[in-house]
Amino acid sequence: MRKPGITSAITEARGPHPAATLFLGLCIALLAAACATNPATGGHDIVLMSEHSEIKKGKEMHEEMIEKGVAYDDQKVQAYVNRIGQDLAAHSDRPDITYTFTVIDDSNINAFAFPGGYIYINRGLMVYLDNEAELAAVLAHEIGHVTARHAVRQQTAAAANKTLSQVIGVLTGSADLAQASNTYGTSLVRGYGRDHELEADSEGATYLYNSGYDPNALLEVIGVLKDQEQYNRVKAQASGKKPQAYHGLFSTHPRNDRRLQQVVSTASELETRQPKQIDPAEFRKMMDGLAYGKSSTSAQRQGNRFYHNKLGFTFAYPETWLVEPTSKAIVTHNADNDAEVIITIKRKDDSVTHREFLDQMLKAPKLFQSTAMSQAGLSGHTGISPSSDGENRRRVAVLYSGRLAYLFEGEVTDDRNFDSEDAQFMQVIESFRPMKRSEREGKKQQYLSYVRAKPGDTYAKLARGVRIPDAENQLRLMNGQYPSGEPRAGDWIKIIKQAT
Repeated sequence: MRKPGITSAITEARGPHPAATLFLGLCIALLAAACATNPATGGHDIVLMSEHSEIKKGKEMHEEMIEKGVAYDDQKVQAYVNRIGQDLAAHSDRPDITYTFTVIDDSNINAFAFPGGYIYINRGLMVYLDNEAELAAVLAHEIGHVTARHAVRQQTAAAANKTLSQVIGVLTGSADLAQASNTYGTSLVRGYGRDHELEADSEGATYLYNSGYDPNALLEVIGVLKDQEQYNRVKAQASGKKPQAYHGLFSTHPRNDRRLQQVVSTASELETRQPKQIDPAEFRKMMDGLAYGKSSTSAQRQGNRFYHNKLGFTFAYPETWLVEPTSKAIVTHNADNDAEVIITIKRKDDSVTHREFLDQMLKAPKLFQSTAMSQAGLSGHTGISPSSDGENRRRVAVLYSGRLAYLFEGEVTDDRNFDSEDAQFMQVIESFRPMKRSEREGKKQQYLSYVRAKPGDTYAKLARGVRIPDAENQLRLMNGQYPSGEPRAGDWIKIIKQAT
């Protein structure tokens, strides 16, 4: 006779447990209300998020991240990646949603997607890509995650797993068993895992083919990741650390992975399409000058001073205050977040006075304590904009530096605190100045550059002029010749230079 399981044993002894009935009800409700056809696979998924909610959530996540100033500051590179991505998205299984493609100013090797059509690629990964088709393969793979709704399915799996572990705890009275169930379930849904990665590869290969790219570029990209994995494994063994794995836990090189090979070959069997005409020189032109390593354009703080290395300005802020740079403004505020100075940047207008420009930009037609400013070679104007229509008083200012105008708004949440906080606002404004030459030293950006290999060139020889750790192996990795390849005379190869 079959031994009763946990649930049946409890049911026979005491009748149906209320928690079991609740769990069954939840499952029926999920199946009845949340079954959706997957737009990429055609299968049926249990999801807890509508497409509208998915897009709204992705937009919120995107805006929150972009406000932190993470986007790479190179419009030609951003436009190039967006053009490729939009073409792929138009040939995807969800062409009707709006896609946003963003290059992230991060040296880590990564690409990712948010729900609803938000795709990201780190410039750190772009350094190691060899051509436009490989760049397209990365974007197509991430589009595959979006079209297959992996983030939504993952969220649903996580929610169901949490409910299941709670029910098991109630039914068995065992916190340990509930925790074990939750841990096991989480291990299945954390990250995308091999099955979801393969699904994204399958969709991505199709989108590549439909857009005129060779789907085999996907294998080349995964080969790039496996080379990085191999390199990290060697480094980890030497230091006793755990190596980093990439892309869905593939244990072999992509050219030896049967399932991946089948995914790519299936895409190539689709109806004949017109191959895309790609100019290799365009990719080199776009990547030449791409920042390498830690970006020197990022903000730095030393003591109670903020330094903007790219634009070359600095200001002091009160000792207990914080500074938060975003893509739209730099905000410094007190610990209670009830007093702040917002700094924005505009192109200056020499056809109007500083006072008139201040009014145009910050809507300050009336000013108390209106005063011209001159400091550290900069000219400007400041004053207090009076309260009106429920608005609190503001300290406003503008300073011209070169072709730019720096605008300051000092604000409080409670107007009764304005007089005491205005001294802090003026501390920020009056400390603003260009960075000194000594402050700029040591912050020179390294960047990617293409050169023609000469007869007799080796990566060991080229590495002598490159100031990066383990330069020889890094040059091999970024040129797709790790662990032992060498350049051929006449080949275009990537090297790393430092800004002078």
